[in-house]
Amino acid sequence: MDRFTISLDEDLAHQFDHLIAARGYRNRSEAVRDLIRAAIEQDGQREAPAGYCVANLSYVYKHQQRELADRLATLQHHSHDLTLASMRSQLDHEHCIESVLLKGPTAEVRRLADTIVAESGVRHGQVNVVALEPDQPHVHGPGGKAHVHLRPRR
Repeated sequence: MDRFTISLDEDLAHQFDHLIAARGYRNRSEAVRDLIRAAIEQDGQREAPAGYCVANLSYVYKHQQRELADRLATLQHHSHDLTLASMRSQLDHEHCIESVLLKGPTAEVRRLADTIVAESGVRHGQVNVVALEPDQPHVHGPGGKAHVHLRPRR
């Protein structure tokens, strides 16, 4: 494990310690590692979409707006090869929040997410994309078939 030292002004260190406590980290090192991983993942998402990913698309929409719920369901249905699951909950008399788990070629996943968020009546849309890479081929048990899983990119 590599070690490095950073210097923070007192106010920033105090704010960071509050963040660490609020998120339940045991120490600064754990928090810094997660921040670095998040920055690397975010930077990787700026690259041209390539390979495969898993993503969580979340958005809020007005459920009674002109057949919007049907249009959103149809978009997901037409992309059933990318859509793993969805969950919807009513927020109030007008609004629902929906989360959709997507998996597939990164460019196609992003295109579907962008299409859904662009629907009239959809608000607060956000997609979290995690790049995937192939793991080592392996077999489960005797007589099992060799296969490869996709895991989060390191």
